[in-house]
Amino acid sequence: MGPASGNGVAVTAPLRVGIVGGGFMAAVHSRAARSTGAVLAGVVASSPERSQQVAAELGIERGFDSLDALIDNVDAVHVCTPNALHAPQALAVLEAGLHVVCEKPLATTVADAERLVHTASGVTAAVPFVYRFHPLVRHARDRIASGESGRVLSIRGSYLQDWMLDEADDNWRVDAAAGGRSRAFADIGSHLIDLIEFVTGDRVTRVASTARTFFGDRAEHQAITTEDAAAVVFETTGGAIGTLLVSQTAPGRKNALTIEIAGSAESIGFEQEQPETLWVGRRTGSLIVPRDADQLSPDAARLCTVPAGHPQGYQDAFNAFVGDVYAAVGGASPDGLPRFDDGLRAVRLTDAVMTASETAAWVDVPAAT
Repeated sequence: MGPASGNGVAVTAPLRVGIVGGGFMAAVHSRAARSTGAVLAGVVASSPERSQQVAAELGIERGFDSLDALIDNVDAVHVCTPNALHAPQALAVLEAGLHVVCEKPLATTVADAERLVHTASGVTAAVPFVYRFHPLVRHARDRIASGESGRVLSIRGSYLQDWMLDEADDNWRVDAAAGGRSRAFADIGSHLIDLIEFVTGDRVTRVASTARTFFGDRAEHQAITTEDAAAVVFETTGGAIGTLLVSQTAPGRKNALTIEIAGSAESIGFEQEQPETLWVGRRTGSLIVPRDADQLSPDAARLCTVPAGHPQGYQDAFNAFVGDVYAAVGGASPDGLPRFDDGLRAVRLTDAVMTASETAAWVDVPAAT
């Protein structure tokens, strides 16, 4: 296997990639892998028949009957299955000495996530916190890191969706046995808090929270314990304070991830549904920064794959993430690549948020891995 290259440049010797899972995320991962020039060598879904069906639908070489059979025929595996399967499947890939991309949450318990981090030695192991790969997110990060925004004072973040708005709406994620202790925060809050820590370069040190399950019974699941929404107050190592609101029951909101960071010199605001602009707020002279490579920091500019005025979005960010993963497989060290220790960090933060809600008390977040 030859070295890989990021951002849509073909690998020298095509990386042979396998996918575990057959749903929406498997399709997203397959498109991203194909954009790098990798070979989609195999897929394993919920049954041998389903594996064959997904292989045909996604243009993958072969549907396999088992993960073990897939592992024997690929260089890297993307795990895109329900949450409870992430840890055992990713562990099997790691123990076979293969590179792995595992959907978040990395695991449904801190202990399982820690085991994966400890096992991921000598291979590339990444988690798709792909919102890091919007060019203007990198530009925001660089403004803060350079000191241009001043000292970070406060942070406001939200991630709102409406796909679980009604009692009739249902999904495997509501079942704690399949999805884990947390639903809304583990699913989308993890993206939000990862993005905040990534952009600010700061760490959340303690949290207080409240969570709500608005529908205890849904179409196919009863006595549901996983949350529909959560509200969080937090403090950071650098002394900033912040709030988060996460909900899957917000009418009209599809994937409304928003962060606003107030520094002592300027505020920075990013909206994932409007990723072509970055708001820079000042007491006088606020401005809108466009996604234009000529106006951005070098790390942001490298992620601009089309000229300004031609929109980039979610799949472009995902493609850039996978390109950087494969570049790491080839020996590069891409800046900002979310690895398994970042996945563990998100699991620890989710665990702290849920414990804070259950105990109605502030909960300290363990330090970095």
